[in-house]
Amino acid sequence: MSATINFSFPVRQLSNERVKLTPFVSVLHASAFFAQTSAYPELYAHMTFGPFADEGHLVDNLAAFWDADPGRMLYAVIDKTQPPSAEDESGALAGVMGYLNTSAANLSTEIGYVVTSPAFQRTHVTSNAIGLLLQYALEPGSAGGLGLRRVQWQCSSLNEASQRTAARMRFRREGVLRWDRVFPRGRTLGKKGHGRDLPPGANADDLGRDTVMYSLCWDDWEQGAREAVQAIMNR
Repeated sequence: MSATINFSFPVRQLSNERVKLTPFVSVLHASAFFAQTSAYPELYAHMTFGPFADEGHLVDNLAAFWDADPGRMLYAVIDKTQPPSAEDESGALAGVMGYLNTSAANLSTEIGYVVTSPAFQRTHVTSNAIGLLLQYALEPGSAGGLGLRRVQWQCSSLNEASQRTAARMRFRREGVLRWDRVFPRGRTLGKKGHGRDLPPGANADDLGRDTVMYSLCWDDWEQGAREAVQAIMNR
């Protein structure tokens, strides 16, 4: 990704005592992110992107997906409890996540492209990073947020870890979108499909994915989700 930001809403660094989110810039973050994740193709088993053959493949994919669409904004996740690194003076690169499917007209966004490097999984990193994105999206403008109405979360129906994360962060399950995604050549890329038969004429290596839809809306936030999310971040 380039250093040029083309997002629908104002972009700033998001930070608390333990985690910082800063716009992902390929020249700063791509090399370390690829080094941390390239040996773990299973990180991408439920996703429409990855795994990546090399760093150049990663950079090209990020640029194609994130740079042109004002509804998307990718952040590098920095663990501030770690020593300063070449990627960030505040700490160590721990993964990526961002906003996507953002609508300025409908005051909505989605948290996605969540990849936490294996060394930082089951720590404070993921919950704090998601919490920071929720706080910025749902807090009113008077409190420094964007004042959005809806934040959604989508994941594979087979991705139990992502579903647990959504529930823990107080997203509400809305339903299942059947045959929502296609994994082209998914069998050869280590993807996990729903296992049902493909339609006649489909590539035998393709896989289908059902998607579970979750949301956390402004009224949920005001009716207790704000405090619940903060408590999770404080653990």
